[in-house]
Amino acid sequence: MWAQLITMRLKQGKDEEVQGLVDLLRAAEQPGSGLVRSLTMRDQNDPSRIYTLVVFESEEQARARENDPRRRERLEPARAAMAEVLDGAPEFVDLAVVAETLP
Repeated sequence: MWAQLITMRLKQGKDEEVQGLVDLLRAAEQPGSGLVRSLTMRDQNDPSRIYTLVVFESEEQARARENDPRRRERLEPARAAMAEVLDGAPEFVDLAVVAETLP
């Protein structure tokens, strides 16, 4: 498995628009992309900071998804919303999953 942590900062007054952005990103998803799960979280100490953790079957599948022209086209509405909602560009941290613990 492979994961990516995405850190974003919301513009002032845009707190209520996070779910709409998540919905647009979900709509761009395609079956077979290798995406295992995605979690979007808000920092309790700094509500303007949003984190999204995306987990993939492999880095290769994640990179193929990233470069898929069909997905890029489907992401256009999400990119427009991000420009309206986010204060700056998202930051990405690539992560090698070393263990997964399930209940």
